[in-house]
Amino acid sequence: MKLARFHLGDGVPRVGRVVDAGTDHTTIVDLSDAVDGSVRAVLPRLTDPAFRATLTTTGAPRHPLDSVTLLPTIDDPQKYLGIGMNYREHAEEARLAGIPTPTSQLWFNKQVSCIVGPYDDIVKPTVSDELDYEIELGVVIGTRCKNVAVEDARAVIAGYLVANDVSVRDWLQKRSPTFTLGKSFDTHGPIGPWMTTDDEIEDPLDLHMHLTVNGEVRQDWRTDDMIYDIYEQIAYLTQVMTLMPGDILATGTPAGIGAPTGRFLRVGDVVRAEIDGLGAIENRVVSEG
Repeated sequence: MKLARFHLGDGVPRVGRVVDAGTDHTTIVDLSDAVDGSVRAVLPRLTDPAFRATLTTTGAPRHPLDSVTLLPTIDDPQKYLGIGMNYREHAEEARLAGIPTPTSQLWFNKQVSCIVGPYDDIVKPTVSDELDYEIELGVVIGTRCKNVAVEDARAVIAGYLVANDVSVRDWLQKRSPTFTLGKSFDTHGPIGPWMTTDDEIEDPLDLHMHLTVNGEVRQDWRTDDMIYDIYEQIAYLTQVMTLMPGDILATGTPAGIGAPTGRFLRVGDVVRAEIDGLGAIENRVVSEG
């Protein structure tokens, strides 16, 4: 099942089920009669067969994708966490750029205020000339969990989405002793286009990731290159904190970011990030103010 948040031009959030995704006939089945405008509130109930049956109703109104505005898939998550240098080739390119390879999982916080929708603009801040892109597999937590064993971690995942962990490099590596500021500028967390539930993905550790800037391929990799897989990530984090329904984990980016070559994003660039089975997000870079 693919769940999206959207509005019909009136700004009122709705939840819908996406059918025929990735085709010219992609449609949003409006689930407003079954749920309010919150995907986050739906997540803990997805394991209930009776509730899921209400989401597959055939009599609900349908809207063509091009007639709706997609919103950030997860509304008001408590946490948006990212792991740094978690792909082997990316860790090597970072090392060659002078960034040491961490010896354990390196987590940072993206403030949730950075989150925007799958087709919203990315704002290039006036205080930076080093705006970078990072395609990532986003994992959405479906149930409250603590001290999760690696072998049990998949059971707490509600689904997956595409994330672009936009990064302001001169703040990330130079102007702040932590990653938080360089990762948390407003609009620097586009996610979507919808959440694909875990049962639809045979193996999240074998997905093709593809990012282009103005149509030019910059990142082209697979999720099997992770140093710490998503289950190890969940086990590690839940030793420290309780993860909650709707929390988002950005699980690392592959090689091909702009930092090693200095090919940073400029105003007018269009960044498209796509992952097999999950869809694509596309964002234009605009100037601040």
